[in-house]
Amino acid sequence: MAMETKLKPTFVEVEIPEAHAGRRLDKYLRAHLKGVPASLIFRQLRTGKIKVNGRKAKPDYRTQPGDMLKMLQMDLPENLPPPASLPTKLLNQIDNGIIHEDADLIVLNKPADIAVHTGTGVAGGVIEALRQLRPGEADLELAHRLDHETSGLLMVAKTPAMLRHIQQLLREDDRALSRRYALLVRGRWPDHLTAVDAPLQRTDTTVRVHPDGQSALTFFEVERRFGNRATLVKARLTTGRKHQIRVHARHAGHPIIGDRKYGDPRARATHLFLHAAELTVPMPDGMTREFSAPLPTNWDLQHL
Repeated sequence: MAMETKLKPTFVEVEIPEAHAGRRLDKYLRAHLKGVPASLIFRQLRTGKIKVNGRKAKPDYRTQPGDMLKMLQMDLPENLPPPASLPTKLLNQIDNGIIHEDADLIVLNKPADIAVHTGTGVAGGVIEALRQLRPGEADLELAHRLDHETSGLLMVAKTPAMLRHIQQLLREDDRALSRRYALLVRGRWPDHLTAVDAPLQRTDTTVRVHPDGQSALTFFEVERRFGNRATLVKARLTTGRKHQIRVHARHAGHPIIGDRKYGDPRARATHLFLHAAELTVPMPDGMTREFSAPLPTNWDLQHL
């Protein structure tokens, strides 16, 4: 029988500290109430049982320093077993993938086919592995995400201030925080096709180009041709929609090789040829840091 979080009929009040100001309310609560099921947190928000400054608040409310949260006391069941240890192989892959770490930020080269976080059918991903590897780092949070199938550079904030800084950059102007990807597409990508500006709309299971969708713009540049069979292309995001590069490549008539969702479901490729290769990040101190990750070793471009 599954253990359930106990809700006591007493209210507790929590003041938002300065370090956590600017975070989405649901993100703050999930970090503050570690171990409490997300479904319970969202249900309490939806029914108004969690209030901010005496008022019902939406999950996407941005917290402010001094905000007072009032909620029912949530106690985890007694004798709750500790989280299951993740496989040594996954821990080693994540640990060996770290290319930069300082007091505020971890940047790692994520292997393909590793999730960034736990989910349906996924016992643990990058963030859970890092929390197990760095048990003393209480504020580790994903600063952005990569698809399960996508390899490459991923940023993990070690402090609320760095998380807030990166997410603010992404909200205000993706061009300030430059993200460049390498992708191998089918066919001969035309030199004149340097941008795809097409709105994207989510469905229950996928993403599609649709006039009622959110604006999405991707810049493309040809890096190398392999006859008419394939083209190595560099893509730069200026918006960060779900599956943006994958859908825009297909919309352009040149789906990414190995993309079973947006390419050819009969493709022989064993993996998705999409890699987050370069990051340029303006830091809070005014400096700019640049990171790069080489193409994965299983991108056998010599035999195309």
